[in-house]
Amino acid sequence: MIRVGPAGWSYPDWGGYVYPSRQKKGFHEATYLAEYFDTIEINTSFYNPIRPDHATQWIERVAANPRFVFTAKLWQRFTHDIIPTNAGGPGSTIATATAEDERAVRAGFDILRDAGKLSAVLLQFPFSFHRTRETVAHLTALLKRFADYPLVVEVRHASWQTPETLALLEECNAGFCNIDQPIIGRSLEPSAETTSPIGYVRLHGRRYDTWFTDDPAVPSHERYNYLYSTEELAPWAKRVAKVAERSREVFVITNNHYQGKGVVNALQLISILKGSKVKVPEPLRVQFPELEAIADTPPAEPSLFPLKRID
Repeated sequence: MIRVGPAGWSYPDWGGYVYPSRQKKGFHEATYLAEYFDTIEINTSFYNPIRPDHATQWIERVAANPRFVFTAKLWQRFTHDIIPTNAGGPGSTIATATAEDERAVRAGFDILRDAGKLSAVLLQFPFSFHRTRETVAHLTALLKRFADYPLVVEVRHASWQTPETLALLEECNAGFCNIDQPIIGRSLEPSAETTSPIGYVRLHGRRYDTWFTDDPAVPSHERYNYLYSTEELAPWAKRVAKVAERSREVFVITNNHYQGKGVVNALQLISILKGSKVKVPEPLRVQFPELEAIADTPPAEPSLFPLKRID
């Protein structure tokens, strides 16, 4: 089974793009997106552990779609908040996360898992996380620490693009995250690897000018302000199909989230993979007329759905 969906749902700039500008009482973003997708990657879990009451609410919010499942990022304290050392060269680290941190992470994850709604936990590491003896040890320890969850690992530096990395993930029954990102220096290149029953693909966009920028004048969202063309998506659809040949479940997550561009590309990928038209949110088709080509219903009457294109 292949599930395609966006990374996250709570973005202020999605109002009038993905979501209606005027929302009915009780509107919730996850409920709305579950009408169009069978998965969403939870992003908030990267910044803080998921509160159990929030996890319970999210399960209820997507209940109308029985096929729907979440994936979720592991808290950055385990993947990013680590102390660099010089013992093993560039990228060597010492973990700082505590047992209490782990309990906090598990409290939210377990609610989702027990409900059958957590299909993957993503360990996302930064580009600065190079492959060394120490970082391999750190990754191995994390894979063992959270082995009771369905794990997927995203690394971004090319030093990890080795048979040894794939062998480690396979041994630990963890999936390899195939990514699309700007290829700058020793960036991990596109791939179609599978190391567990879970296949995973993440598309970040190709903003070469803002990917590594530290210019405070450049808003952080510009890193993900990119819309893939259908020609750029086509090779990834083939990679996804290849991953699906060797996986029980495949997740394709679009992280180019600014102004809903990832939602546009997720819908286009679903259409390409299924070879059919798809349901398209009305606000989005107003903002991105190219979606008319894949929309399975005519546009709503203007009098019923008043919208203006936002420029």
